[in-house]
Amino acid sequence: MSRTPIARSLAVPALAALVLLAGCAAPPPAETGAPAEPSGAPALECAQMVTNSGGLNDRSFNETSWAGMERAQEELGIEANVLVSTTESDLAPNVQAAVDTGCGFVLTVGFELAPATSEQAAENPDVQFAIVDEIVDAPNVRSIVFDTAQAAFLAGYVAASVTETGTVATFGGGNQPPVTLFMDGFAAGIEAYNEAKGADVELLGWDPEAQDGTFTGDFENVSLGQSQTQAFLAQGADVILPVAGQVGEGAFRASLDAGGEALVIWVDNDGYDTLPAEFRPLLLTSVLKDTEEAVVTAVRDAAGGTISDEAIIGDLENGGVGIAPFHDLESRVSDETRAELDELRAQIIAGEITVESPSSP
Repeated sequence: MSRTPIARSLAVPALAALVLLAGCAAPPPAETGAPAEPSGAPALECAQMVTNSGGLNDRSFNETSWAGMERAQEELGIEANVLVSTTESDLAPNVQAAVDTGCGFVLTVGFELAPATSEQAAENPDVQFAIVDEIVDAPNVRSIVFDTAQAAFLAGYVAASVTETGTVATFGGGNQPPVTLFMDGFAAGIEAYNEAKGADVELLGWDPEAQDGTFTGDFENVSLGQSQTQAFLAQGADVILPVAGQVGEGAFRASLDAGGEALVIWVDNDGYDTLPAEFRPLLLTSVLKDTEEAVVTAVRDAAGGTISDEAIIGDLENGGVGIAPFHDLESRVSDETRAELDELRAQIIAGEITVESPSSP
């Protein structure tokens, strides 16, 4: 499998070097390989997307993936359609149904769909498949993945800078690479802040050395996120990073019930735009993945009749990941911290800081 970046960039100032180790794997390797030659397939007329069991309006990667499909439909003049999965039993049949439409492009979203994607790709070599947040090694599957540890590092640094209790927390929906990658980066950012400031901010919910922590075992049941956040609040945490899809909304609910005791960091998209307005006063920032742009890239390339296995990998350098504005909480983040974030971002892009994780793409 070869790889290609998202065609975006970020320009930021430089800073003196800071050495950081967080995890035990090397950063993503350099680009290798090239797209396959055009297969001779006709120009793309339609494209299909299959959601994971979280459904379409998950305020997460299903929603942003579909936004990319809608953009591709508008920009390229193709017909886009989505098959919504509501249970695990829907996954394989929906991928089969997507293929049966005869469309030349099929997008699947999430690790749950990897087996069905792999199976259908093997049986349909002239169809261009793509999968979000998972690696499938096949000559006609493009893996769309993100080095979210880089952006979560910045979010961890911010969390450590604003905590008033000296304790922050994270929890995930499941112990899977797309989830733990956020948690590794978050832990690394907190560690960097502690080292730079001589602080001792504590992280609950994740141990990067053991690669284990707190998981709800679910990405949809909001009450699980609420009860887990209540437990963290009882331990003094006042900034929470949920990496659990819709379950993460429970962190806001628990904090609201406690009188706004904790701030929350959202993931995947800017929660200020996608979450209920009542959550905005508690939203510190969001760790972003530009899934929409990556999906548009994949569909656009397929429209040229090319069958490819190039991975699309988003990172800070190409703008595929980042952190959202602080919105209503601008005043909580000092000018000094903002300058340091710009400097840290520049160092990560320059390779002077390596944010490592066993889950790095």
